Amino acid sequence: MLKTLRILTLSASVMAITALTGLSTSTYAADDNKVSEEDIAKGKELAFSRTKGNCLACHMMDDGQMAGNIGPPLVAMQARYPERAKLRAQIYEPRDKNPNTIMIPYGTHGVLSDKEIDLITDYVHSL
Repeated sequence: MLKTLRILTLSASVMAITALTGLSTSTYAADDNKVSEEDIAKGKELAFSRTKGNCLACHMMDDGQMAGNIGPPLVAMQARYPERAKLRAQIYEPRDKNPNTIMIPYGTHGVLSDKEIDLITDYVHSL
């Protein structure tokens, strides 16, 4: 219960900072190309899939059921990663930023294709 309260407090704080600083929470990629709702839906399906992305095993996000708490909650992602490419790099090979991470290097290990990583990145960046 206390952990849930902390996550909700963190989420509210990030959203408040986003609102106060005027950072965008729209579904636009860093290069100002609009991400389609269809790609976001496909990315969500992959992220929630227990056989593909399986992001919910470690992260709380969106309306996911039985979310894990090993990784940080995926909220206000455009505020945390204004550059979509940096978020994609984190998903592709998280050991570049943190060699001791327990996050799976989805791209390096070939768990997900480049297209699947792009779709998941589009979805997560929209949160």
